[in-house]
Amino acid sequence: MKKTAIFIITLLMLFTKKSFAADGYTVVSPNGKLKLNIRTADSPKAKGELIYDISYKEIPVILNSNMGINGWDSRFTIEKEVKSSKDTVWNPVYGERSEIHDNYNQTIFFVKQEGKSSKLHVIVRAYNEGIAFRYVFAERENATGYGRGGDFMKISADQTTFRVPEKTFCYLTYSAQGVVELMPVKDWKGEAERPLTLKFSNGLYGALGEAALTNFSRTKFRVDKGEENIIRSSMYDTVEEFATLEMPWKVIMVAEKPTDLLANNDIYLNLNPESKIKNTVWIKPGKIIRVGLTTKDAKAAVDFAEKRKLQYIHFDAGWYGAETLKGSDPLDYKHVDPDRSLANDLNLEEVTKYAKSKGIGVWVYVNQRALTDHLDEILPLYKSWGIAGIKFGFVNVGSFRWTTWLHEAVAKCAKYNMMVDIHDEYRPTGFSRTYPNLLTQEGVRGNEEFPDANNNTSLPFTRFLCGPADCTVCYFARKEFRPNATNENRLLKNTPGHQLATSVVFYSPLQFLYWYDSPSDVLDVPELEFFDQLPTVWDDTKVLSGSIGESISIARRSGTKWFVGCMTNNDRRTIDFSFNFLDPSKKYLVTIYSDGGEKVKTATHVKIEKLKISSASKMKLELLARGGCTMIVEEI
Repeated sequence: MKKTAIFIITLLMLFTKKSFAADGYTVVSPNGKLKLNIRTADSPKAKGELIYDISYKEIPVILNSNMGINGWDSRFTIEKEVKSSKDTVWNPVYGERSEIHDNYNQTIFFVKQEGKSSKLHVIVRAYNEGIAFRYVFAERENATGYGRGGDFMKISADQTTFRVPEKTFCYLTYSAQGVVELMPVKDWKGEAERPLTLKFSNGLYGALGEAALTNFSRTKFRVDKGEENIIRSSMYDTVEEFATLEMPWKVIMVAEKPTDLLANNDIYLNLNPESKIKNTVWIKPGKIIRVGLTTKDAKAAVDFAEKRKLQYIHFDAGWYGAETLKGSDPLDYKHVDPDRSLANDLNLEEVTKYAKSKGIGVWVYVNQRALTDHLDEILPLYKSWGIAGIKFGFVNVGSFRWTTWLHEAVAKCAKYNMMVDIHDEYRPTGFSRTYPNLLTQEGVRGNEEFPDANNNTSLPFTRFLCGPADCTVCYFARKEFRPNATNENRLLKNTPGHQLATSVVFYSPLQFLYWYDSPSDVLDVPELEFFDQLPTVWDDTKVLSGSIGESISIARRSGTKWFVGCMTNNDRRTIDFSFNFLDPSKKYLVTIYSDGGEKVKTATHVKIEKLKISSASKMKLELLARGGCTMIVEEI
């Protein structure tokens, strides 16, 4: 990973007296708009609690709230602070943009608790995009070690709260693949998934999340019975570890518009360490299709991938037997799960060699049960076969044990030049900066669930704040192409124009296309040229317009070409679209793909038109209910 420093200031100032705020300490963002105040205060329950609040342009967004964990939640004294600032630009291996700005003011607060010799450090970073803080437990001076309470930590409860103003609403889902619902901060029926997007009554928006979760227990959010406007932290399980122990970052994003939340999502990457992979030439994002589990079907998919300019094929669950059975052997492809394929003639090595001759790479699925038992054997074997990447399936998430295992497994894959896609409930916290071989992950209600357009127009402002999502884009799984389908809930609800747009709006460096389609299902409709030309990583991204659960318009640039995706929810909508993101000194040709109705005499009724435009051009996009459109903008 390349890194370019523009300007770095580091000020190490040790204070023994209070600074800035009259009753405590203050950390302010570089642009001066965001502010976190921190102090100790007595409450009816305890003395010396650590209290913080956050404001934006002096407007409160997080009211007086608590910091701390079990056993470290009161009798505090802030002894001193260490302040620093950073302003750099770094270049990711791939991303939504080729340059990422990392600019913050940081203060490390040295906190002492009465009666304890161990030290708690509270590190606060104020970005223009949001506030982040974490707890770090340093080694005790002259620690005597385990068994005498020296530097061994047992953390079972996170006491951090987020008290929001009255009439705050949130976009809540209780599971990583659940439906997002708008509701007040009260009467929750369970724990809220993160990130948790907030809509304040003062017109601002926010989002709560966590970053750099690699060797700790996952934290969700809850509202206790009888309370409202107080969001509490819920750890999955107990963490037992030696100091120095760094807890994950708690992230509080704040923005004036929901589109700014998505535009500012680099904060998650910035809160993670830089890449530990020195040579990244083998990390190659791209488009991928799932294949049938026979040699013949797989080779046909290779030919299809070559024709449709895909970079990879994927052998999904069942290629080494029933994925849930302990006896299924991921070192042997000769025993395909009979529930997945009646034939048992798969020669994975032969297919991999054939794919390589066509310039196509191969991915394979492996369930975590098999990964846990065989990872150290799998990696050198798969490398010898020429496998490019592994999709981890049915991973255990949340616990200290499995969170640590999972991230260590990704690091092991990097040693064998193996890319990774993590499926099911895992949600990212920025680890792809440190190990960019982790291209993408699920943790989303994607096309496998055949969601409606309300879901799809909510995701950019909720799930996609924390990183890419593998949404397994479907296209031909429609009633008109599946007349014998017995379950209409397993068919697409949204228009072809909408589905085209998901491939741009939903960022994923590894983009599955034609999910639930075999090559024989794919019709040669003209709009597939859009998928053919589509990159999966970008030099720049502009979030043009949008409202949570209603609509979204995004423009992404690769080289000199811009790819645009626009979609609406379940309602018909007119979007006023401007090309003001383009260079005003140049002229362009735009190709527009939209739902054209029965007037367009193709199987999918997608209208294609070409127009000459400039940065001053504007148009009205008439989107059907559950519809959308896409564009390719080229210089002329």
